[in-house]
Amino acid sequence: MIQHIVTWKLAATDDADRTAAFDAIAGALVPLADVIPGIVSLRVDRNSTGPDTNWHVALTAVYASAEDLEAYQVHPAHVAAAAIVRANVAERAAIDFEL
Repeated sequence: MIQHIVTWKLAATDDADRTAAFDAIAGALVPLADVIPGIVSLRVDRNSTGPDTNWHVALTAVYASAEDLEAYQVHPAHVAAAAIVRANVAERAAIDFEL
């Protein structure tokens, strides 16, 4: 299995706009677990401390295999969700590793 972790710093600078951005991102990504085969688990969480120094949003997902992660990346539903994410973030970092 593959653990996929992505963190984002939001482009929004105030809490209300960050909340709206988080809601848009989570609303786009969370449903993918029911749409794209190979996703074992997927969650999106908002940082709860240090918003000025920490990353704002994290996606943690587990895929059955590296091939399933690759298929997720190019799946049309993910491509559409990624456009919503990109519209709301300033920076992105990611890591993938075997469990």
